[in-house]
Amino acid sequence: MVISNVLKYLLGFFLAIVVLIGGGVATALYFINRTAIPATKPIFANDSPEIKAQAPKTPGASPALTPSSVEQAETPKPNPTPTQSPQTAESEKPLPPGAYPARVTWSQGLILRAEAKQDAERVGGIGFNEKIVVLEESQDKVWQKIRLEGSDKEGWVKAGNTQKVDAQDNSQPTQQ
Repeated sequence: MVISNVLKYLLGFFLAIVVLIGGGVATALYFINRTAIPATKPIFANDSPEIKAQAPKTPGASPALTPSSVEQAETPKPNPTPTQSPQTAESEKPLPPGAYPARVTWSQGLILRAEAKQDAERVGGIGFNEKIVVLEESQDKVWQKIRLEGSDKEGWVKAGNTQKVDAQDNSQPTQQ
């Protein structure tokens, strides 16, 4: 009888240990899986339309923006000066040899840099779909020297973010 009581005690002790370990493992797996899920990216009014379209619809989230509010949230285009429009400025200045007109195709716009280096000084920016003139490319074809159409402002931007257009092209390229 003493032996059966000792066996019951040991069996109960080991069963309690197994239950505690199993519960701890289950809790740990739950929290590990919860932390592995990436958080949803917040959406702001000035985000590009394709980011807003990719946003997951979650209950309790802020209401989705309508296409008209997306158009309002995009960066406003600068107005040409009343004395001279960009088209007349372009036609008055002949393009240097090898240069060609283009448009910015990167939806967030581009950073204009003083030199063809990532850590070069920022000298300005160019909005999406703005007309530019590509003057030259760097030797490694990673950078393009551009001039803003209708101005003398020049700088370097990353290559691959512009699209060559015809001189008379006024059409708007589609966003990528």
